[in-house]
Amino acid sequence: MRRRITLTAAAAGILLLLTGCSGAIDTGTGTAPTASDGSIPRPAACDEDTPYIAVALPNLTNPYYIAMKQGFEEQGEEQGFEVEVQVANDDDAAQLSQVQSMLQKNPCALALNAVKSEPAAAIVKAANDAGVPVFTVNVIVSPESLEAQGASIVQYLGADNAAGGTQMAEQVLTDLGADATLNVGFVTEPDEVPTVLRDEGFEAGIASNPNAKVVAKVDGNVKPDDSLAATTEMLSGNPDINVIFASTGPGTYGALQGLGGHPDVQLYGFCASEEPLTGQYMGCVAQEPESYGQQVIDQIRGWVDGDTPEPEILLPLKMFVSGETPAPGEVG
Repeated sequence: MRRRITLTAAAAGILLLLTGCSGAIDTGTGTAPTASDGSIPRPAACDEDTPYIAVALPNLTNPYYIAMKQGFEEQGEEQGFEVEVQVANDDDAAQLSQVQSMLQKNPCALALNAVKSEPAAAIVKAANDAGVPVFTVNVIVSPESLEAQGASIVQYLGADNAAGGTQMAEQVLTDLGADATLNVGFVTEPDEVPTVLRDEGFEAGIASNPNAKVVAKVDGNVKPDDSLAATTEMLSGNPDINVIFASTGPGTYGALQGLGGHPDVQLYGFCASEEPLTGQYMGCVAQEPESYGQQVIDQIRGWVDGDTPEPEILLPLKMFVSGETPAPGEVG
């Protein structure tokens, strides 16, 4: 059964994981793969002429991951790594199997953009057992699940998701008024920590308006077709909704298609790929996934060369408003 992960629990878990560690994120279970001196285990493969880096991505149907794949591959070559990217087609079990196969090739490190936050802990555990350090990107692995698995990661790098949600809320209040009546519907994905953080950042941002309330939340499953269906159903059942916040790029695209016949609904969210902001599509924030892939490779290179990675790197998001269009690679 899928389980919601609250911001409070996630934040508390992350804080726990980030406290008292030296480079690696320790779950506190005593089974984390840190050496006795607190350093991160270094596979022998890292000392080869061209170290092998395993990369696991969810899919290539989302332009987000196409851009990230390019970032990994181009920067891997630049930094002297052999990079292999496996794509799981949004299947948790397939991603675990792909990583297990890549672990058999003795990588220097694993870069993981998980399909889902909770199942990803088993992938991290498999890498830990193989003595391979894990650098995660974009999707936060559930801290609770990591602790349950006795697993740990070296670093998380990705967007400041809560800040992105708050940016959108502030834009709503700017556009529609600080005390406007706001009946908000969410098109989200409750099983991924980043989207939960985005939603809670948005809710915190509109909390200053006493006339704002959340009317409904639906699961768009980070897929345009699912988000379109969820938006249509949500608006049919809640005709008083006048603002939608979609917390993923595919969710925003699907929600945009579902606005027909609802001219009074304004859409804000994480940016759909290269979609112009016109009419009811009022604002979005974008990540830069190609850069994320590049930066993860740079972090691994720095660690191989002796640097101590920061446990967490949160990156700012770019804001787009009505009349603007995100460039290729600037997506939610």
